[in-house]
This record gives sequence, C-alpha cells and structure tokens, in this order.
Amino acid sequence: MKDEKELKVKEYSNGEVTIVWKPELCYHSKNCVNNLPEVFDIQKRPWIDPEGTDRDDITKTVRKCPSGALTYYLNETGKPMAQDDPARKKTMHVMVSPNGPLIVDGDVQLDLPNGEQVVRSKKTALCRCGASADKPFCDGSHVKAEFKG
Repeated sequence: MKDEKELKVKEYSNGEVTIVWKPELCYHSKNCVNNLPEVFDIQKRPWIDPEGTDRDDITKTVRKCPSGALTYYLNETGKPMAQDDPARKKTMHVMVSPNGPLIVDGDVQLDLPNGEQVVRSKKTALCRCGASADKPFCDGSHVKAEFKG
C-alpha cells in the first residue's frame, strides 16, 4: 500500500487554477466528466483541459470529487480557494456510494493486517465489492464486477 504522499500526481493548469489529479485514488465515479465535460473528457489526451471554462466552475466541480483524486490550488496563493472547515477534522463522515465504495471524509489511519499503517487525509474510497486489486482501497473494479449494493 502506498501512503498518500507516495501517490502519483499529475497537474493541469490554466495559469489561474491548477487541477491536481491522483490517479491511484480515482474510482471512476465520473462526477467530473458528467458535471464539467468541457474540462474533463476521458476521450481526449490529456483528459483534463483546464482551459475549458472558468475557475469557479472548475473549483466547484473538483470539490465534488467523491474519492479525493481531484483537488486544486489557486496559482496566485498555492492554496485552495476555501480553507477546510476546522470542525470537519473532528468528525469523520462516511458515505455509502450506491453500487460503489465507502467514502471516508476526514483524516483516517488504517491499520492493515500485515501491520502496516496507512494515513490518508480528506477523502478515501474503501472497497465494498471485494474485487479491488488495491484492497482495502477502491480501484474502480466495482464497475466491471457489476457490484450492486
């Protein structure tokens, strides 16, 4: 298992905002593609084109990424436009995705059976279907497995 700091990171910038994508966290919900196809188009390479619309549309869509694979920062400050709510750090929120993973929103430490500890912040997608090659994390295999639950 990789710690969040070891994940592959790709960045796409339009000069004003930079979209950060961590492909190993993505579980292919297609929220980004469905909500902002002029920026997120899986038929194109690269599949992210931040020139497709304005900063507000980009940041609004990226904030809706359920896996946390997409984040952003403003180039001027190097920080997200809105800071995290401090109360969010105190409470962990877990959402059950229809036919998909558990989404844990908040800081989490996972103690794996082999003794390894993995620390993740913000959003983490945990496999519910059993088909992931990266258990306990979701890798999108639920789609191919046609998981219902």
